[in-house]
Amino acid sequence: MAQCFDHAGVKIAFIDEGARAARPVLLVHGFGSTHAVNWVGTGWVSTLIGAGYRVIAFDNRGHGASTKLYDPADYATSLMAADAAALLDHLGIAEASLIGYSMGARITAVLALRRPRLVRSLVLGGLGIHLVDGGGLPSSIAYAMEAPSLSDIDDPMGRLFRSFADQTKADRRALAACIRGSRQSLTRDEVAAIVQPVLIAVGTRDRIAGSAAELARLMPNARAFEIPDRDHNPAVGDKRFKQAVLEFLAS
Repeated sequence: MAQCFDHAGVKIAFIDEGARAARPVLLVHGFGSTHAVNWVGTGWVSTLIGAGYRVIAFDNRGHGASTKLYDPADYATSLMAADAAALLDHLGIAEASLIGYSMGARITAVLALRRPRLVRSLVLGGLGIHLVDGGGLPSSIAYAMEAPSLSDIDDPMGRLFRSFADQTKADRRALAACIRGSRQSLTRDEVAAIVQPVLIAVGTRDRIAGSAAELARLMPNARAFEIPDRDHNPAVGDKRFKQAVLEFLAS
Protein backbone atom coordinates (compact mmCIF):
# COMPACT_ATOMS: atom_id res chain seq x y z
CA MET A 1 0.00 0.00 0.00
CA ALA A 2 1.34 3.44 -0.92
CA GLN A 3 2.71 5.77 1.74
CA CYS A 4 3.43 9.49 1.45
CA PHE A 5 6.10 11.92 2.56
CA ASP A 6 6.55 15.64 2.06
CA HIS A 7 9.48 17.11 0.18
CA ALA A 8 9.60 20.92 0.20
CA GLY A 9 5.81 21.11 0.16
CA VAL A 10 5.34 18.43 -2.51
CA LYS A 11 3.60 15.23 -1.42
CA ILE A 12 5.32 12.17 -2.89
CA ALA A 13 3.48 8.82 -2.86
CA PHE A 14 5.67 5.73 -2.69
CA ILE A 15 5.89 2.04 -1.86
CA ASP A 16 8.67 0.29 0.04
CA GLU A 17 8.56 -3.48 -0.37
CA GLY A 18 10.79 -6.43 0.45
CA ALA A 19 13.16 -7.14 3.33
CA ARG A 20 14.48 -3.94 4.93
CA ALA A 21 17.95 -5.46 5.26
CA ALA A 22 18.10 -6.31 1.54
CA ARG A 23 19.99 -4.26 -1.02
CA PRO A 24 17.71 -1.37 -2.08
CA VAL A 25 16.61 -0.62 -5.63
CA LEU A 26 14.81 2.63 -6.47
CA LEU A 27 12.46 2.60 -9.47
CA VAL A 28 11.65 5.86 -11.31
CA HIS A 29 8.80 5.74 -13.83
CA GLY A 30 8.38 7.50 -17.16
CA PHE A 31 6.24 10.42 -18.27
CA GLY A 32 2.50 10.02 -17.86
CA SER A 33 2.85 6.77 -15.93
CA THR A 34 2.82 5.87 -12.22
CA HIS A 35 4.76 3.51 -10.02
CA ALA A 36 1.81 1.08 -10.19
CA VAL A 37 1.55 1.10 -13.99
CA ASN A 38 5.26 1.23 -14.81
CA TRP A 39 6.64 -1.11 -12.16
CA VAL A 40 3.95 -3.06 -10.31
CA GLY A 41 1.72 -3.96 -13.25
CA THR A 42 4.66 -4.99 -15.43
CA GLY A 43 6.04 -7.39 -12.83
CA TRP A 44 9.18 -5.44 -11.96
CA VAL A 45 8.43 -5.12 -8.25
CA SER A 46 7.65 -8.82 -7.78
CA THR A 47 10.64 -9.84 -9.91
CA LEU A 48 13.09 -7.75 -7.90
CA ILE A 49 11.64 -8.80 -4.55
CA GLY A 50 11.84 -12.42 -5.70
CA ALA A 51 15.52 -11.87 -6.49
CA GLY A 52 16.13 -10.68 -2.95
CA TYR A 53 16.03 -6.90 -3.27
CA ARG A 54 14.27 -4.20 -1.29
CA VAL A 55 12.18 -2.23 -3.80
CA ILE A 56 11.21 1.42 -3.50
CA ALA A 57 9.04 3.02 -6.19
CA PHE A 58 7.22 6.34 -6.23
CA ASP A 59 4.95 8.60 -8.26
CA ASN A 60 6.84 11.53 -9.74
CA ARG A 61 5.40 14.96 -8.96
CA GLY A 62 2.43 15.63 -11.22
CA HIS A 63 1.72 11.91 -11.54
CA GLY A 64 -0.37 9.31 -9.74
CA ALA A 65 -1.09 10.13 -6.12
CA SER A 66 1.69 12.72 -5.79
CA THR A 67 1.08 16.49 -5.77
CA LYS A 68 -0.09 18.03 -9.06
CA LEU A 69 1.68 21.26 -10.02
CA TYR A 70 0.85 23.48 -12.97
CA ASP A 71 3.90 25.70 -13.41
CA PRO A 72 6.42 24.18 -15.86
CA ALA A 73 9.25 25.52 -13.69
CA ASP A 74 8.20 23.04 -10.99
CA TYR A 75 9.10 20.14 -13.28
CA ALA A 76 12.78 20.83 -13.91
CA THR A 77 14.57 17.47 -14.02
CA SER A 78 16.82 18.60 -11.18
CA LEU A 79 13.74 19.08 -8.95
CA MET A 80 12.39 15.63 -9.78
CA ALA A 81 15.82 14.13 -9.10
CA ALA A 82 15.79 15.92 -5.75
CA ASP A 83 12.43 14.26 -4.96
CA ALA A 84 14.01 10.86 -5.58
CA ALA A 85 17.02 11.68 -3.42
CA ALA A 86 14.79 13.03 -0.67
CA LEU A 87 12.82 9.78 -0.64
CA LEU A 88 15.99 7.75 -0.10
CA ASP A 89 17.05 10.19 2.64
CA HIS A 90 13.59 9.90 4.22
CA LEU A 91 13.98 6.12 4.34
CA GLY A 92 17.52 6.32 5.72
CA ILE A 93 19.03 4.69 2.64
CA ALA A 94 22.63 5.80 2.05
CA GLU A 95 23.13 4.00 -1.27
CA ALA A 96 20.81 2.35 -3.80
CA SER A 97 20.76 0.95 -7.29
CA LEU A 98 18.51 3.03 -9.54
CA ILE A 99 16.34 1.89 -12.44
CA GLY A 100 14.67 4.61 -14.49
CA TYR A 101 12.59 4.38 -17.64
CA SER A 102 12.35 7.12 -20.29
CA MET A 103 11.81 10.38 -18.36
CA GLY A 104 12.66 8.37 -15.25
CA ALA A 105 16.02 7.46 -16.78
CA ARG A 106 16.73 11.16 -17.36
CA ILE A 107 15.85 11.83 -13.70
CA THR A 108 18.13 9.07 -12.43
CA ALA A 109 21.02 10.26 -14.61
CA VAL A 110 20.73 13.73 -13.09
CA LEU A 111 20.55 12.20 -9.61
CA ALA A 112 23.73 10.21 -10.29
CA LEU A 113 25.48 13.49 -11.10
CA ARG A 114 24.04 15.52 -8.22
CA ARG A 115 24.33 12.86 -5.48
CA PRO A 116 26.90 10.34 -6.75
CA ARG A 117 27.45 8.68 -3.37
CA LEU A 118 23.74 7.84 -3.22
CA VAL A 119 23.89 5.82 -6.46
CA ARG A 120 25.49 2.38 -6.43
CA SER A 121 24.59 1.55 -10.03
CA LEU A 122 22.24 2.82 -12.69
CA VAL A 123 19.89 1.33 -15.30
CA LEU A 124 18.74 3.73 -18.00
CA GLY A 125 15.79 2.11 -19.74
CA GLY A 126 14.13 3.61 -22.81
CA LEU A 127 16.72 6.37 -23.09
CA GLY A 128 19.87 6.35 -25.18
CA ILE A 129 21.81 9.13 -26.87
CA HIS A 130 18.77 11.41 -26.68
CA LEU A 131 19.81 11.99 -23.07
CA VAL A 132 22.42 14.23 -24.70
CA ASP A 133 21.09 15.03 -28.16
CA GLY A 134 17.47 15.74 -27.25
CA GLY A 135 15.50 17.43 -24.51
CA GLY A 136 13.18 14.53 -23.83
CA LEU A 137 9.77 13.92 -25.30
CA PRO A 138 8.66 16.58 -27.82
CA SER A 139 6.83 19.64 -26.51
CA SER A 140 3.99 18.86 -28.93
CA ILE A 141 2.81 16.28 -26.39
CA ALA A 142 1.81 19.18 -24.13
CA TYR A 143 -0.62 20.39 -26.78
CA ALA A 144 -1.97 16.85 -27.11
CA MET A 145 -2.68 16.87 -23.38
CA GLU A 146 -4.59 20.14 -23.74
CA ALA A 147 -6.57 19.20 -26.86
CA PRO A 148 -10.36 18.93 -26.40
CA SER A 149 -10.34 15.26 -27.40
CA LEU A 150 -8.23 12.53 -28.95
CA SER A 151 -9.85 13.14 -32.32
CA ASP A 152 -8.39 16.67 -32.34
CA ILE A 153 -4.80 15.35 -32.32
CA ASP A 154 -2.98 14.59 -35.59
CA ASP A 155 0.52 13.92 -34.21
CA PRO A 156 0.96 10.12 -33.73
CA MET A 157 3.15 10.46 -30.64
CA GLY A 158 0.78 13.02 -29.15
CA ARG A 159 -2.14 10.67 -29.75
CA LEU A 160 -0.23 7.81 -28.08
CA PHE A 161 0.47 9.71 -24.89
CA ARG A 162 -2.96 11.38 -24.78
CA SER A 163 -4.66 8.02 -25.15
CA PHE A 164 -2.55 6.64 -22.30
CA ALA A 165 -3.36 9.65 -20.12
CA ASP A 166 -7.08 9.22 -20.80
CA GLN A 167 -6.91 5.53 -19.91
CA THR A 168 -5.17 6.20 -16.60
CA LYS A 169 -7.34 9.26 -15.84
CA ALA A 170 -4.22 11.36 -15.35
CA ASP A 171 -4.24 15.09 -14.64
CA ARG A 172 -3.54 16.24 -18.20
CA ARG A 173 -2.91 19.85 -17.21
CA ALA A 174 -0.16 18.72 -14.85
CA LEU A 175 1.31 16.47 -17.54
CA ALA A 176 1.38 19.36 -20.01
CA ALA A 177 3.34 21.42 -17.49
CA CYS A 178 5.67 18.47 -16.89
CA ILE A 179 6.50 18.15 -20.58
CA ARG A 180 7.22 21.85 -20.89
CA GLY A 181 9.36 22.00 -17.75
CA SER A 182 11.39 18.80 -17.89
CA ARG A 183 13.06 19.03 -21.30
CA GLN A 184 16.65 19.29 -20.11
CA SER A 185 19.58 17.47 -21.69
CA LEU A 186 22.96 16.55 -20.24
CA THR A 187 26.20 17.60 -21.88
CA ARG A 188 28.76 15.08 -23.04
CA ASP A 189 31.04 16.17 -20.21
CA GLU A 190 28.26 15.58 -17.68
CA VAL A 191 27.52 12.13 -19.08
CA ALA A 192 31.23 11.28 -18.94
CA ALA A 193 31.20 12.20 -15.24
CA ILE A 194 28.73 9.40 -14.44
CA VAL A 195 31.27 6.87 -13.19
CA GLN A 196 28.94 4.32 -11.60
CA PRO A 197 28.25 1.06 -13.44
CA VAL A 198 25.49 1.77 -15.99
CA LEU A 199 23.27 -0.48 -18.09
CA ILE A 200 21.53 1.29 -20.99
CA ALA A 201 18.60 -0.69 -22.38
CA VAL A 202 16.63 0.39 -25.45
CA GLY A 203 14.21 -1.53 -27.65
CA THR A 204 15.36 -2.24 -31.19
CA ARG A 205 12.17 -0.61 -32.53
CA ASP A 206 12.32 2.37 -30.18
CA ARG A 207 12.36 5.67 -32.14
CA ILE A 208 12.09 7.84 -29.03
CA ALA A 209 15.17 6.88 -27.01
CA GLY A 210 18.06 7.12 -29.45
CA SER A 211 20.98 4.69 -29.60
CA ALA A 212 21.98 2.91 -26.39
CA ALA A 213 25.41 2.08 -27.79
CA GLU A 214 26.17 5.71 -28.65
CA LEU A 215 25.36 6.82 -25.12
CA ALA A 216 27.34 3.96 -23.57
CA ARG A 217 30.44 5.04 -25.49
CA LEU A 218 30.33 8.41 -23.73
CA MET A 219 30.41 6.86 -20.24
CA PRO A 220 33.43 5.30 -18.56
CA ASN A 221 31.62 2.29 -17.07
CA ALA A 222 28.53 1.65 -19.19
CA ARG A 223 27.25 -1.07 -21.46
CA ALA A 224 24.33 -1.24 -23.85
CA PHE A 225 21.59 -3.84 -24.13
CA GLU A 226 19.19 -3.99 -27.05
CA ILE A 227 15.71 -5.22 -26.11
CA PRO A 228 14.78 -7.34 -29.15
CA ASP A 229 11.73 -6.40 -31.25
CA ARG A 230 10.37 -3.86 -28.78
CA ASP A 231 9.10 -0.32 -29.27
CA HIS A 232 9.32 2.32 -26.53
CA ASN A 233 6.36 1.51 -24.31
CA PRO A 234 6.17 -2.29 -24.75
CA ALA A 235 9.85 -2.62 -23.81
CA VAL A 236 9.14 -1.69 -20.20
CA GLY A 237 7.88 -5.09 -19.11
CA ASP A 238 9.94 -7.26 -21.45
CA LYS A 239 11.25 -10.40 -19.71
CA ARG A 240 14.61 -10.16 -21.51
CA PHE A 241 15.01 -6.64 -20.18
CA LYS A 242 14.29 -7.88 -16.66
CA GLN A 243 16.80 -10.71 -17.02
CA ALA A 244 19.49 -8.34 -18.29
CA VAL A 245 18.88 -6.04 -15.32
CA LEU A 246 19.02 -8.91 -12.80
CA GLU A 247 22.34 -10.04 -14.25
CA PHE A 248 23.64 -6.47 -14.20
CA LEU A 249 22.63 -5.91 -10.58
CA ALA A 250 24.19 -9.23 -9.54
CA SER A 251 27.48 -8.33 -11.21
